Amino acid sequence: MGLFDSIKDRFNSAEFTVAPNKKLKTISADFMAAFDLTLVFYKGKQIADGDLTLNQLNEKTTKDVKKASADALKIKGSTKVGDAEKLFDATFGVTVQIKDKTGKILVPNEITIGKAARGEY
Repeated sequence: MGLFDSIKDRFNSAEFTVAPNKKLKTISADFMAAFDLTLVFYKGKQIADGDLTLNQLNEKTTKDVKKASADALKIKGSTKVGDAEKLFDATFGVTVQIKDKTGKILVPNEITIGKAARGEY
C-alpha cells in the first residue's frame, strides 16, 4: 500500500496553488479541499485573522510578507509537510503549520502531505 500511495501522490493531478490576494480563510479552505488537512497562518506567534489576505498580513506583522505571483507556490501530495511550510515562508514570508483535518494535531514535518491526508503518521 505504501509504494502505491507514494506513486499516486507523485502523479496526482491535484496541485495546490496560492494567490496572494485571496483571504487566508479561503486559502485554508482550498487546502482542506485539496488535501483534507488544515492549514493555519500565523502572525508572529498568534493565529492570523482569516479575513486578511496575504498582502494585508504584510501590514499587520513585523515579518515582511513578500509579494509573489500566484504560480510561485505549488504543492502536491508528494511534498513533505516541512518542505511545504518552508515554501510558504520562502515564497510569501509567512509562517504556516499543517494540522490534521480537525485542526488539533500538528502533522510531522518528515512525512508527505499525501500520507498526512491518509492519516499515516
